[in-house]
Amino acid sequence: MKAVRFTGKGGPEVVELAEVAQPAPQRGEVLVRVRAAAMNRADLLQRRGLYPPPPGYREDIPGLELAGEVAALGEGVTGWKVGDPVMAIAAGEAQAEYAIAH
Repeated sequence: MKAVRFTGKGGPEVVELAEVAQPAPQRGEVLVRVRAAAMNRADLLQRRGLYPPPPGYREDIPGLELAGEVAALGEGVTGWKVGDPVMAIAAGEAQAEYAIAH
């Protein structure tokens, strides 16, 4: 899948569009086909190396806000089905074609 990726720490020159592995939802998570994502101040600080993502999330793929539809369900997920429209605040990695949400 394609994702916005930081090639290092710095300004806009470290931003690229890259092919990365698609994530897989774990227990209690959904995989979202991202149709829209926002770049906010935290993402800009992350690009400069001043705002680390939570443990377990890539620091080279930004994104905390997204909208799209559920593409796959992790084990134990109820109340959602594939195709449902969603908006989410993610822990990171939302600037991609697919992202994980809890």
